[in-house]
Amino acid sequence: MALLRELFDAGVEKLKIDHRDFKLPSSTTIELSIVSSAYHIELNPSDAGYHDRLVVQEVIKEIAQSPPLDTTNKPPFKVVVLNEVERLSKEAQHALRRTMEKYMSVCRLILCCNSTSKVIDPVRSRCLMIRVAAPSLDEVTKSLQAISKKEGITLPPELARSIAVQSDRNLRKAILMLQATHTAKYPFEKGQRVEMTDWEEFIVRLAQFIIDEQSPKRLMDVRNQLYELLSHCIPPEVIIKKLALELLKKLDTSVKYEVIRWAAFYEHRMQMGSKAIFHLEAFVAKFMSIYKRFLISSMIGFE
Repeated sequence: MALLRELFDAGVEKLKIDHRDFKLPSSTTIELSIVSSAYHIELNPSDAGYHDRLVVQEVIKEIAQSPPLDTTNKPPFKVVVLNEVERLSKEAQHALRRTMEKYMSVCRLILCCNSTSKVIDPVRSRCLMIRVAAPSLDEVTKSLQAISKKEGITLPPELARSIAVQSDRNLRKAILMLQATHTAKYPFEKGQRVEMTDWEEFIVRLAQFIIDEQSPKRLMDVRNQLYELLSHCIPPEVIIKKLALELLKKLDTSVKYEVIRWAAFYEHRMQMGSKAIFHLEAFVAKFMSIYKRFLISSMIGFE
């Protein structure tokens, strides 16, 4: 937003949020939330699932065909901001590359991603890559205090710092944790526990659910819970990372390395495939096998 403000002045801050329907060739429609101003449009095309290619092409084409009306002392183009580009399908990324070349004179793109390794080379080679570091703990703390002040909430400095630390310097996560902690108990008390987000609590319980029993029936129950997480738009790579970390907390040191190795293996396979649930379930099945073998060997050794 700071870059857009520098290009287009304060007019870019006059935002509106639309819920737009995109019609597909199959006669179905997809609804996406779009933030826009007179000079730019911002969306997350990966929310369209396997229809992301059509959404990317349609949005850029639409913007390119409606140039800005006021170009006095302003650039003669509009800007499209695409978030979470690394989650786009390979087909969508190739379509993005072709569309970028076609409408370059009237449209500029800002592609935001958490990891460039998942963005295809033809797209990366056409971009100026700028790596933005995560905010420091002090910056996250100040942001939380500023938000609290605007909302009329008294946030103790030590609680703000604790939230910043537990959020791993992820500002979006820190804001959600602040909201969850406020909902749990307000006014805040000294030494109050920082609440995790709902999906994190869910994964903590899921990890214990896996530890408690290893069986085909339990695996099927876990699959249903993984579907629940995916249906609430929790990225699969976030699920497998958080689940692996929670499982590691409950394991003996002798099996931690093997679990980490298989978590990395299935996370990589997940990026190569198209059905995340298959790889999440495969990781859980592999973990159950490793943990069951460890329990049996421990019992034999004890005897």
